[in-house]
Amino acid sequence: MTIRQKLLSCLGLFAVITLLLVGAFWTSASTSRTALHTVLHDRVVPLRDLKLVADNYAVRIVDAAQKAESGSISIAQAASDIREGQGNIDAAWQRYRATRIEGREQQLALEAQARMQNADAAVKRLQAIMATGDRAAFDRFVANDLYTAIDPVSDALAKLVDLQIEIASEHTTEAESNAALALTVMAILAAIAAAILAFSYFTITRRVIDPIKALATLIRERAQASGEQHLPDLDRKDEIGDISRSVDAFLAAAVEKERRNAAVAAKEQATVVDALDTSLAAMQAGDLTATITVDFPPAYAKLKTNFNATLTALRDLIGSVVTGAAALRSGTSEIAQAAEDLARRTESNAASLEETSAAIAQMEERLRTTAGAATTTLTRADGAISTVSDGRKVADEAVQAMARVAEGARGIDDVIEGLDKVAFQTRVLAMNAAVEAGRAGEAGRGFAVVADLVSALAMRAEAEAARAREQLTTTQADISSAVAMVERVDGALSNISGDVGEVHGLLGQIATDNQAQSSAITEISSAVSAMDQSTQQNAAMVEQTSAAARNLAAEVEMLSANASTFHVGDGSTPRAPKPSRSAPMPAAQPTLATSFRPQQSAAANNAHPAAKVIHDAAKRGSAGSNDWTEF
Repeated sequence: MTIRQKLLSCLGLFAVITLLLVGAFWTSASTSRTALHTVLHDRVVPLRDLKLVADNYAVRIVDAAQKAESGSISIAQAASDIREGQGNIDAAWQRYRATRIEGREQQLALEAQARMQNADAAVKRLQAIMATGDRAAFDRFVANDLYTAIDPVSDALAKLVDLQIEIASEHTTEAESNAALALTVMAILAAIAAAILAFSYFTITRRVIDPIKALATLIRERAQASGEQHLPDLDRKDEIGDISRSVDAFLAAAVEKERRNAAVAAKEQATVVDALDTSLAAMQAGDLTATITVDFPPAYAKLKTNFNATLTALRDLIGSVVTGAAALRSGTSEIAQAAEDLARRTESNAASLEETSAAIAQMEERLRTTAGAATTTLTRADGAISTVSDGRKVADEAVQAMARVAEGARGIDDVIEGLDKVAFQTRVLAMNAAVEAGRAGEAGRGFAVVADLVSALAMRAEAEAARAREQLTTTQADISSAVAMVERVDGALSNISGDVGEVHGLLGQIATDNQAQSSAITEISSAVSAMDQSTQQNAAMVEQTSAAARNLAAEVEMLSANASTFHVGDGSTPRAPKPSRSAPMPAAQPTLATSFRPQQSAAANNAHPAAKVIHDAAKRGSAGSNDWTEF
């Protein structure tokens, strides 16, 4: 089968099972819709109409007649309610009869209709009696005939209602069974659809996608390597087989062409490698004049040009290095001598800064001691202020206590005055008692003696009250004097507190000034210490510079010796001049930063980038005192 047939088969199976699922769902939905319509319109709505018929018989007719019998409403109003009830009954019964009625329901409906006719006949007789206005006949008919005529209608309607509920339950059970069957069918179809989907995925993956991936992988591997590997699926009869056979033929031709090109390239590379090997061997022996003279293939012509240009630049560079090394030896000697002189002067400055730092440290310590004393005095002043404040609080409390005592004395004065009044009244009563005893004669003689004694006691109480008032007055005067003295003490404490506050402010200012001076001296000391440390570091750096200059001189000697091993042309090797340590540095002598720069020609500066790379490597080697024998 071709890929097209496989894909169409999978899609066809999936489409068939999808249509079956849709059909099962549509059938289930249609069945449920029909069942719901039947239950609603043929069972639920008729229940409402039957209830209306029963309610109108019971309420509009029987209840209205009984209310008229009891006198709750008039006969005319009852007749109006009965007519309205008959209209409602006829309308509801006609709506019920318009629904689908068959079988046992038809029989019950005919039975109910027959009983309703008997009830309607009784209602008409009732209406006729009500029209005549015969109250006695109306009461007899309501009490004896009306209920017996209408009650059978309620029984028939109840049977119809029960039948409606029973039939609705049957329809509901049938709809539930149909829904369960539809769900089962749809579950089976869904399982079949899942199986078809898995089969389609397996078929497409194993028979289409995997062969294409394997073919793509092998093509990529064949593009990276030229082996004799054959593609898979060459014997397949579908589109994968056609692709495999076409790609296999294409790769075979490509591999053959690659082999021919590789043979030509190998021959050219052998020529280039031999020439480079000869020149590099000469360079390793120190001969910088061994340029390449063999003709290279066009693809390697640029390599020959760059190699020869690089060799020329390197030859010029070595000559410049020898010349620069001679000048560098003299400069390094002068730098070492100057660095040693600078180190001695720096050590002297460091000693002076150390003495200055020690003196400033002593000043800082004295200022800190003064600041500590000022702080202690300030603390004592705070304690004095707190003590004075506590004394003023105690004085205020004493004044308040004396005020409370004075208030209590005034209360005692009022009590004494009350006792004085009681004693006076007691004396008056004793006098009255004595008068009454005199009137009584012999019978009141003993009572007169008691009255005299009570009068004497009253007079004694008045005298004692007068003495207590005098002592209380004296006490109040003493309390007033004590309050005045305490107030004078409080004023003195207030003045002391003000003076101590001024002293506290002055001490605070002194402490602040001492702290500011101490901070300034600390900063000066820190600055001097930093200068001392910097000077010591400078001295160490100068010593390191002097040592580095001496090492640099040794490296320059080694550089000159290494450079003399190279052959740069004219059958001779460059020779470095002898160093002259005592000769002064000429005015045109290059500086330390520029003395490492070789004086190369304009042709070397404009050489190929490969020559510039070697030139930069030579500069880095000179600056780092590396060994040039690696060339």
